[in-house]
Amino acid sequence: MAAARRAVRALGPPLCRAFAGHGWRLAPDRGAERGDVAPSRVSRFCPPRKSCHDWIGPPDKYSNLRPVHFYVPENESPLEQKLRELRQETQEWNQQFWANQNLTFSKEKEEFIHSRLKAKGLGLCPGSGQKATLNAEEMADFYKEFLSKNFQKHMYYNRDWYKRNFAITFFMGKVALERIWNRLRWKQEKRSS
Repeated sequence: MAAARRAVRALGPPLCRAFAGHGWRLAPDRGAERGDVAPSRVSRFCPPRKSCHDWIGPPDKYSNLRPVHFYVPENESPLEQKLRELRQETQEWNQQFWANQNLTFSKEKEEFIHSRLKAKGLGLCPGSGQKATLNAEEMADFYKEFLSKNFQKHMYYNRDWYKRNFAITFFMGKVALERIWNRLRWKQEKRSS
């Protein structure tokens, strides 16, 4: 058990609320600092009540990611609960990141198009009734600028994503070992009686 605690501490700050003890705090969402935060409601999809499996819902309209609705078994062990909570926290974090990123992208893209069209002396809707647009080369300037400006944010996202996935994999291994151990113990008890 002590080795497991050392392994979790080696991961750095906690990756979900389940591990937020020991004086660690969750980092604030960077989108919240700027005020361009997308709504946090993921999906209204609800799996059947008698389901015994995780369900994947329809894509979220802000993040474009499919939310997972996690099954909570009645006899869930504390370790299984920590794993589920870590997976849920990671999903929420991922959904919020991409919802904020997509919102920022859309806003900046519209501003870029508007400013370029204005510089050309065109409005968003010229007299012909069609919406004025930019060509692919002009949009490539925006994409390059957007990626360069958000490089650091994506780098932090990737780092945190890998940390979270490592922690999830680590706890999945612990849960698998716990289940094997419990099965072996059950078979031993069955033979003894």
